[in-house]
Amino acid sequence: MRKVVSSLFVSLDGVAQSPNEWQFEFDEEMGAALTHALETADTILLGGVTFTEWAGYWPTVTSGEDAGFAKWINKSPKYVVSSTLDSVEDWENSTLIKGDLVAAVNELKADEGKDITIAGSPTLVRSLLELDLLDELVLLIHPVVAGEGRKKLFADDAALKKLQLVSAQPTSSGVIIATYRQAR
Repeated sequence: MRKVVSSLFVSLDGVAQSPNEWQFEFDEEMGAALTHALETADTILLGGVTFTEWAGYWPTVTSGEDAGFAKWINKSPKYVVSSTLDSVEDWENSTLIKGDLVAAVNELKADEGKDITIAGSPTLVRSLLELDLLDELVLLIHPVVAGEGRKKLFADDAALKKLQLVSAQPTSSGVIIATYRQAR
């Protein structure tokens, strides 16, 4: 059975929104971790907000340092979880998931293939974790306090959820790459 894996940038104060505004370093070890995530996945889950932001950008990238990721994400099957979008046809290989999220994700997990990765989409990550559908959570924890006015990965009133630390690796820029699985 395939795994659902999320890799997210977070600040020390738990912010996951707009890492481009507070992520100051990107080192070799972070690149290796994200490359590994892409090499072990062949399907992508996206929330509606991330889909809307990315669908206008990634299909237009054909050269430069982002071209490799653009080619990968554009060709990969993308499943968009949204209660507000009516269509995702404007980005090739995209399918809209409406309705029973548990059934849809379990069906994807039962299919043949590599892992299923979540691109950005912290709200979706929270939902999948709450529903016991997220198999692995990789946090790239940056040594920065992002401050107020940005969404945190977990709300202050989130339910208690026990996770098991699988690995933790500090990087040359001070980021900690921590991998967690749900404690079962």
